[in-house]
Amino acid sequence: MIEVLKSADDLARQKWDVLIPTMGALHPGHQSLIKLAKNYGEKIVVSIFVNPLQFENKIDLENYPKTIETDMQMAMDAGATAVFAPSEEEIYPSKIEQVNAGELGDLFEGAARVGHFSGVLTVVKRLFDLVKPKHAIFGEKDFQQLFLIKEMVEKLQLPVNIVSAPTIRDANNLALSSRNLRLSESEKKTANVIFQALSTNSLEKAKEVINGQPLFQLDYLNLIDEETFKDAGPATKSKRLIIAGWVNQVRLIDNKAVGGK
Repeated sequence: MIEVLKSADDLARQKWDVLIPTMGALHPGHQSLIKLAKNYGEKIVVSIFVNPLQFENKIDLENYPKTIETDMQMAMDAGATAVFAPSEEEIYPSKIEQVNAGELGDLFEGAARVGHFSGVLTVVKRLFDLVKPKHAIFGEKDFQQLFLIKEMVEKLQLPVNIVSAPTIRDANNLALSSRNLRLSESEKKTANVIFQALSTNSLEKAKEVINGQPLFQLDYLNLIDEETFKDAGPATKSKRLIIAGWVNQVRLIDNKAVGGK
């Protein structure tokens, strides 16, 4: 059985090569991160902590799926060394100085989820301080989160290498997420419009595709510069389409490099 760590003292018994921060409800997308981690070292720890600072809605926090036994099995099957499953008191023993996500933290996903990214950065910084990994892996599906974490590491000069991992998709090309469990089969087919739009590699064409699917409620659809997260222009070298919207009551996000796979 995989080793389960509960405290900073437990963590200190080993030096960790790779940290994969999660909130649990693991799926094959998380397993792909663990498998990728093997390229960066042997000692791989997966953290499972439902971070209250990321939730602006207490009901959403209470209803977030908690599947620790299944999570441990999935982590072990993918090759993780240990699971770090701390209590809230272990992560936030007293007043922790929060990391401000800045102006970008209030845009796109940040506009829909007030304070979310500051909560993400705060807990990630805390996990880095506790685990002290050489590397940490995050998926590209949450591209704004990935960008902000890289920005924080650079700004604070944290001694950790951030590795980005490609988005893993299901048979319908829907980006894997714990939220997908709330979608019916017909709703998953509706959600396929997201990948169809992203695959146009054009903001205008993507908008046309989205407008053709009335069951998808668009929140935002933008073409950004990957290096700055500002709107892409004619001279932008690395462009990416980012999108968010609703299928019924389920909010979905995705992104794709323009011209990329």
